[in-house]
Amino acid sequence: MFSLTDFSKELFLKLSCKDQGFKMSVWWRIGAIYGMTAVAAGSFGSHGLRGKVEPRDLEIWETACKYQFYHSLAILLAVTRAGAGAKIPCALFTTGTAIFSGSLYSLVLTGNRKLGAVTPIGGLTLIAGWLSLLFL
Repeated sequence: MFSLTDFSKELFLKLSCKDQGFKMSVWWRIGAIYGMTAVAAGSFGSHGLRGKVEPRDLEIWETACKYQFYHSLAILLAVTRAGAGAKIPCALFTTGTAIFSGSLYSLVLTGNRKLGAVTPIGGLTLIAGWLSLLFL
């Protein structure tokens, strides 16, 4: 007899990529951590930075949060869709997000505008990640 508990266990295993081995569960965890920290950073920007930085800096912070969140979902979907074949897109999304969003977060927190020069490198890495999905 089919039970909801059996179904939920099977669904959890598929979504958590436990059946794909350790490497894919690492990507799953990275996607989840990126999603969680994007929400936390967005909340910090809305509540902790408002009134402490220029309005333009809040927009920059929001852009960093959005891109981090979008690409956390991209990592999770790539792993769910391609399993072990998602290594290249996931690596590109992870690296690109760290560079793109990380440079924008640092720019806002430090006020060092030179950090903006690094941001396009992260953007190009994210584009490469999307391009690599064509080959899954």
